[in-house]
Amino acid sequence: MTNFLQTKWSFKGAITLALFAVLLGACTNNLEREAAVPETNVTTEEVADNTKQLIGKTVTVRSTPIRKLGPSTFTISDKQFFGTEPILVVNASGKVFTLPTDPNTPIQATGPVRQFVVADINRDYNLGLDPNLYKEYETRPAIIAQSIALAPKPGEITTNPNLYYGKNLAVTGEVEDIRNANSFTLDEDKLFGGQDLLVIRAGTPKATVNEGEKVAVTGVLRPFVVAELERDYDLKWDLTLQKQLEAEYSNKPVLVANEVYPSAIPQ
Repeated sequence: MTNFLQTKWSFKGAITLALFAVLLGACTNNLEREAAVPETNVTTEEVADNTKQLIGKTVTVRSTPIRKLGPSTFTISDKQFFGTEPILVVNASGKVFTLPTDPNTPIQATGPVRQFVVADINRDYNLGLDPNLYKEYETRPAIIAQSIALAPKPGEITTNPNLYYGKNLAVTGEVEDIRNANSFTLDEDKLFGGQDLLVIRAGTPKATVNEGEKVAVTGVLRPFVVAELERDYDLKWDLTLQKQLEAEYSNKPVLVANEVYPSAIPQ
């Protein structure tokens, strides 16, 4: 009898541990997904004015590059806010990022806000920054970017897509023409010319979008070639939709999204 009870409780204990492991794994996955999403969208003005509240928080800034300081550093500022203090961005993504040739093309940077101390940054990220170049930025706020992307407007992309093909982009706009759960367009203000930009989401979308919603989309720009897109992504298009999109967008730019989330950045 004793052996039977011991076996029974051992069996129950094993089930409990297994369930705990599953729940722990689910919690860990949720935390990892949340960690990859910025805590807040902000302007450079807010980073400068509310530094104490933002220190340690992961933020996303969409702003205009002002000055390149080194291979992995540059400053950004909001041109629409006169007199805004430039914010230092440190590229700690591990990937080379080239500033846009057009000085009016904004960039999007996501990463934690820190008080810039060059010795600490060199210690934590092994970037080898020259202390002499950063004397004026010591103890000032900086964004330690984990991801950086060009952030042109939809119409700028559709007007001159060759500038952006194959590049990681972060595009904000208003959701307009929803074709199915995996495809919609970002509305372009006709005052600036250009056409709406087609967005497709590979695989199963993490969240739905609604017409008229302002969103930020990160992904890679490609020409719309059905055979290549079907080869590389799990699109789940029915034949009717595929033919419609092919007729409208063949060899036009399409943004293949890896993330779509609500935008708090004014359009």
